Amino acid sequence: MLKVAVATLGCKVNHYESAGIMEAIEGEGCSVVPFDSPADLYIVNTCTVTAKTDFQSRQLIRRANRMNQGAPIIAAGCYAQIAPQELAGLPGVRMVAGTEIKERLPGMIRDIINGGPRIDVTDISLKRSFSDLPVTRFPGQTRAYLKVQDGCNVFCSYCIIPYARGRSRSLPEEDVIRRVRTLAQAGHREIILTGICLGAYGRDLPSPADLPGLLKKIEDRTDIERLRISSVNPMEISDEMIEHLQRSKILCRHLHLSLQSGDDRILTLMRRKYTTVEVGDLVRRLQAAIPGIAVGMDVITGFPGEGEEEFQNTVRFIKSMDLAYLHVFPYSRRPGTAAASLSGEPIQAVKKERAAVLRRIGNRKRIAFNEGFVGRVLSVLVEGSRDKETGWVKGFSDNYVPVLIPDGDSSLSNRIVPVAVDSMMREKVVGKVLTDG
Repeated sequence: MLKVAVATLGCKVNHYESAGIMEAIEGEGCSVVPFDSPADLYIVNTCTVTAKTDFQSRQLIRRANRMNQGAPIIAAGCYAQIAPQELAGLPGVRMVAGTEIKERLPGMIRDIINGGPRIDVTDISLKRSFSDLPVTRFPGQTRAYLKVQDGCNVFCSYCIIPYARGRSRSLPEEDVIRRVRTLAQAGHREIILTGICLGAYGRDLPSPADLPGLLKKIEDRTDIERLRISSVNPMEISDEMIEHLQRSKILCRHLHLSLQSGDDRILTLMRRKYTTVEVGDLVRRLQAAIPGIAVGMDVITGFPGEGEEEFQNTVRFIKSMDLAYLHVFPYSRRPGTAAASLSGEPIQAVKKERAAVLRRIGNRKRIAFNEGFVGRVLSVLVEGSRDKETGWVKGFSDNYVPVLIPDGDSSLSNRIVPVAVDSMMREKVVGKVLTDG
């Protein structure tokens, strides 16, 4: 039995695709082993969203080569799509597989092991069908991912992903419904819908479809207990979406918005199609309509043209909102993007300091948001693993608050339970499960 090891970098979509590759590899009679163990073949599912992820992808390839110098390595995914020759030159790389080729890898394993070096990268911009390896289970996980959309038509000036993933493509609604049912039957209580540009779902399908409509169909036609959506662009949150968030019994009170900057001039340079006023208004409407909703944001600092004034505008804007958390990224220049030719990029030390300032603000906001639930009851999906620091049972509320349960036991695993929150431990809340009577 061939032993295959898979490592994944990057977004939830990449992790979903790796899960599909591993499930299909097992169906081909191979054994999936941990990446840090000897294997007959290594697959590195790469990411190229920043220079750091490029570096990490190369590190993983070199690590695989050190573990077993005789084993071939497949470099797959977004970095492979953008820079195939770069990866082909690394020691041990037998195949470079572009974005579209990933779904074919499980059926090619033995040919790759016996064959010579090859680069298999197609023109992803021509791809119009949805590339997919279905995942029927996520062993050991209470929450499951489901990729329903791929690619992006927006072409923000800083982003390489449309060139790595191609145009927006959607999984048809009936296929989504079937896969939600399958994952629910496998025991998953929560499903996270993922995509590269999730708000664009359905626009490419022959029959009219959109994300709010898909969410309603999932609620009406499946038994999944919780549904969460991953990152969306601010202007993709329509009034219809807000109304559904209000009424839904399964949709989690949690949205992650790709803000990217709190300065309108920088947003224009980034080719983001909204203003800070529009985003601020959206956040206030969400919080008024859905009490307790967690709104998180992505922010990029150090974009070309971001001086001290623009940075302080971002700081003031973020401070003005009641956010649940921030994800902060220093700008990474990507060759081939429009922003790569812009001047005025801050030096690395300035980027690092600005990112640190924003992360400190984000940490304070995370603690303040979570602290607001002390004395209240949260609906918590309990995970199978325990908190590393305390050994206590842990889980997440529907609005993404991390919860610790000191007197909990393993019988709570993969159950959704009401927890009365009574205290804080750093950024997490602590509470007790409420029982009948």
